[in-house]
Amino acid sequence: MNELLASFDISGRVALVTGASSGFGRHFAEVLARAGAKVVLASRRLEVVEDARDEIVAAGGTAMAVAMDVTDSASIAAALDNVEARFGVVTIVINNAGITIPKLLLDLSDEDWNAVVDTNLNGVAFVTRECARRMVAAQSGGSIVNIASILAIRSQHMLTNYAAAKAGVTQFTKTAALELAVHNIRVNAICPGYFATEMIREWLKTDAAQTLVERIPQRRVGELDEMNGTLLLLASDASSHMTGAEIVIDGGHVLADL
Repeated sequence: MNELLASFDISGRVALVTGASSGFGRHFAEVLARAGAKVVLASRRLEVVEDARDEIVAAGGTAMAVAMDVTDSASIAAALDNVEARFGVVTIVINNAGITIPKLLLDLSDEDWNAVVDTNLNGVAFVTRECARRMVAAQSGGSIVNIASILAIRSQHMLTNYAAAKAGVTQFTKTAALELAVHNIRVNAICPGYFATEMIREWLKTDAAQTLVERIPQRRVGELDEMNGTLLLLASDASSHMTGAEIVIDGGHVLADL
């Protein structure tokens, strides 16, 4: 290996990806596996991540699937016990699980608000806490990467619950980074803009989507592979002196004129 790339090597490390059944999470799991990590794909329902696990294994990677409800501390602990029995301590965490319930604030029920905040913010905190406790006990150090959003920085109609949760993720990232640095655990965040995932590919064909795309300085949404470099940077020792950082990947969207 080129010595300049050696610090990016994550071969043999155990990497947990929450919300790994599709979209960002499934892509992140595949990339980490291709980079040599032992990947744990987590979702509330085991069956929805088993196909992704099987594809990684068929491609020559090492992976396992676990059921994990990120809003339930007991579920998180049980899943990590399962992982440790097979792979060892998780030292790379990608907190990706998230949902959205797009409604105007006046129409949001308590249940709508709580569901988004529970998954998108509490889930990040609970998974980080349990994984960090185990890293500290093992004296392993590690890297935690929280998937936030450009909506932590800018605003959009019908997403008050989502935006509030993602803004909470970025501030949680900084404070957790401050507390965990003494244990050689780094905590950073990625703030993606709009990417061409399965969820929005059809929407991207609409006039409303094209209006939005025209506001992005690069005049396009991102492709998932364009997140690979940032993911591997933050997951690996190449970012050993980075903690509490937020990296925006959005084609300049947050720079657009108001």
